Amino acid sequence: MDRLRWGGLVGVTKMTFARLSCLPLAGLAAAFAGSPVQAAPTQGTLGTTSTGSVSISASVPNRIQLTGLADVAFTNQDPSVAAANAQSVCVWSNTSTKGYYVTASGSGTGSAFTLANGSATVPYSVEWAGSSAQTSGTALTAATALHGLTSTATNPTCSSGPASSASLVVRISTANLQAMQAATTYTGTLTLVVAPE
Repeated sequence: MDRLRWGGLVGVTKMTFARLSCLPLAGLAAAFAGSPVQAAPTQGTLGTTSTGSVSISASVPNRIQLTGLADVAFTNQDPSVAAANAQSVCVWSNTSTKGYYVTASGSGTGSAFTLANGSATVPYSVEWAGSSAQTSGTALTAATALHGLTSTATNPTCSSGPASSASLVVRISTANLQAMQAATTYTGTLTLVVAPE
């Protein structure tokens, strides 16, 4: 969360003033060390020209964006061969470390990673890698964050610089494929949430 910072003496209570008045000058300097000090504007004087100046500052809050996702379809998948889909995606973070974490949730009971057709369900697994073009990654647990990731993206949609910065991998094992009914489509939704850190 963004923290509200108070500059100068704004918001200092009378009790604080009383205490500070008892401090030597060195103590006063230490008390306000590290506080952002913004210079007062310089006003112009009367004359043939008049010059003034103002201080300008700017800041932005933590922000992040996930783009480049594609739907996954295992159509007519040979049940004797495990299904796997790996895709490169773009995660951009503007923190000083470009750090982030990811949380994945499925549409099954309790956010489980499952596909369904009526009452019939089939589980799948999800992996995440902190770099692009990977065919495997760290296995994710439903609704549990994976921390300690770092983005290499230089803008929110990877439209310049690296074209992607992470990899998403979805798998269905042969055992689970063989438990599926033929000519039946199982569907579900995987939701990914990234947050800066």
